[in-house]
Amino acid sequence: DLEQNMKYVPSGHFSDKLIRHIRFGYPTAMIRDIWFEIDEEGAPYFVASVYDNTIGLFGGTDIVGSIVVNPVSGDMNYYKVEDVPEWVDIVYDGDLLCEQYDYYGKLRNGYWNSKFSAEGCKVTTSDYGYIAMDNDIWVYTGVTSVNSDASNIGFMLMNERTKESKFYTIAGADEYSAMTAAQGEVQQYGYVASFPSLINVDGNATYIMVLKDSGGLVNMYAAVNAEQYNMVT
Repeated sequence: DLEQNMKYVPSGHFSDKLIRHIRFGYPTAMIRDIWFEIDEEGAPYFVASVYDNTIGLFGGTDIVGSIVVNPVSGDMNYYKVEDVPEWVDIVYDGDLLCEQYDYYGKLRNGYWNSKFSAEGCKVTTSDYGYIAMDNDIWVYTGVTSVNSDASNIGFMLMNERTKESKFYTIAGADEYSAMTAAQGEVQQYGYVASFPSLINVDGNATYIMVLKDSGGLVNMYAAVNAEQYNMVT
């Protein structure tokens, strides 16, 4: 338990409202998102991602730093992205990471190529999940060709604190095909699959997901081979 209550919170009033408190300290900072986090000693903090537009007035959004706020005392510190404390999990949100990869994947061979032949153009799939690894949170998403149907050409792991990114070449089904395959195995129950996570099972890339009933209760778990999505357990 905290010795003192948190004073500066999103639901606060007047000067106790978190975003207003941040504005008083950093009036020109452009805030993208605010996350609640806990440091290694269990102390609570709010972490606000500060962004800038690197292309013109509104394009090329990127994170330039974070404002870390102690909601009990109100103390605030601004950190550049390379100086953000290691206990902070989220500096770059998943939507921004996928957006930046999509720009890279579509434009890496030139703007006109992306508009006409689209040769070599790649994008992330329409959703993403999370993997905890090496004391950080990584966004996981499939990567598919812009001309593809329901298959992936690989997977991306993107670190939400450092933006470090890793691409793994693994051809196979996309996430929604795997979800459909899992639901098909228990179609008599009408269960709905959650968006899957990606795990390694004896060297095989495998989607794992839960199957829920109409009331939202977890009834079963499903594992689907990413390369051969007719292999369902």
